[in-house]
Amino acid sequence: MKPSRTLTALLIVVAVAAALGLGYVIGGRHGGADGDRTPAGTTAEEAKVQYTCSMHPFIIRDEPGLCPICGMELTPLKAGSGSAPQQTGEATPGQIVIDPVTSQNMGIRTAPVERRTLRRTIRTVGLVTYEEPSQYSVNSKIEGWIDKLHINETGQTVHKGQPLMEIYSPDLVAAQQEYLLALETTKRLAGAPAAESAAGAGRLLDAARTRLKYWDITDRQIRELEQTGQVRKTLTLHSPYSGIVTEKPVVEGMRVMSGMELLQIADISRVWVNADIYEYEQPWIKTGLPATVEFSFAPGKVLDGRITYIYPYVAGETRTVKARIELVNPGLELKPDMYANVNIEAESVADTLALPSNAVLRSGRGQTVFVALGEGRFEPRRVKTGVSDDDGYIQVQEGLKEGEQVVTSAQFMLDSESKLREAIQKMTQPEGKAPPEKDQPTENQENLDDLFK
Repeated sequence: MKPSRTLTALLIVVAVAAALGLGYVIGGRHGGADGDRTPAGTTAEEAKVQYTCSMHPFIIRDEPGLCPICGMELTPLKAGSGSAPQQTGEATPGQIVIDPVTSQNMGIRTAPVERRTLRRTIRTVGLVTYEEPSQYSVNSKIEGWIDKLHINETGQTVHKGQPLMEIYSPDLVAAQQEYLLALETTKRLAGAPAAESAAGAGRLLDAARTRLKYWDITDRQIRELEQTGQVRKTLTLHSPYSGIVTEKPVVEGMRVMSGMELLQIADISRVWVNADIYEYEQPWIKTGLPATVEFSFAPGKVLDGRITYIYPYVAGETRTVKARIELVNPGLELKPDMYANVNIEAESVADTLALPSNAVLRSGRGQTVFVALGEGRFEPRRVKTGVSDDDGYIQVQEGLKEGEQVVTSAQFMLDSESKLREAIQKMTQPEGKAPPEKDQPTENQENLDDLFK
């Protein structure tokens, strides 16, 4: 026999109450048989007032209080009606209908989807670092001993061509002797009738000179060797770059091997500031954007720069992307590893659909907003959003149209109600039966709608 609609609704209520474990009393009467009788001489209008929740009409109590599901204050039922106040409008599957009084008590507010111009100023921190192409390493090309250090402190300023150190190397001494011998032979055979001998001596001289150059012996030192004809015990290594000494791993008297690093030099007349950009801010950032940089040692002083490069990876420690800003450093005021405050003016996004950011409910499955359809009806809708601006608005890419009203407060309660209806819908759906079309509600759906009226 096919169950009646009333019996089906009653079974639904019992199933929900049992599933939630809330111990609700269905029907709103307590006290057994005595509680079901109206005292003699009392009319139906004078019967005891009962209370219900406008959000959850199947909750009926004999005393005022709060709804055990949503926490809203219970409202009185009309005496003898046996049902909750009727809500405005008719709900189609997936929608929620709430009467105006309940909406006001819940504090539901709405805002329109509108076209706006989104602007964003990214405020972040950065770290001063060396300009990488201006960092240099001075290495030893030969094996020997450091006889004297002319530059003997880190942080010391050096100029291109300035003496760095004197190195004693038996190989250098031998190379000087070979060069002088080749030079003498070339001079002696210059007027000889045998052209081949003169040419061979010239080739030996060129090879000896090239060997000295490969060991960083300068042309001036070679000319001095030619003029004096004296082999020097040590040869001076000159700086090929200008800058400051950032690393000095050697000391006087130390033995050095071929390929060993002797000094590190960096030119800090220009520096980089690497600003941290969070992942959600990346859509606003691109090369060429203007940026201002401030430092705590000079309050009020603002340096102007531009983003010249965005690194193609995320820093594991901070989970940020680095954006490089290049700055001129007159007077060397900016020191590597200084902290900086960075403001980046992103390009605005003009004439785009936007809504308040707090209207969006985010979950692991996507983003949802509740659209106010009028007459107390609300519909959950999936949306796709883009960038958010400084005024609390977020770009709408899919799911909404201009002019639609979205809920900006109490949407979490609407979301809970929507999920509760969905759960009951699944409980009342016959097993193995496909859900009905949107325009063709089943008997169970009709019973469910009656239950929530």
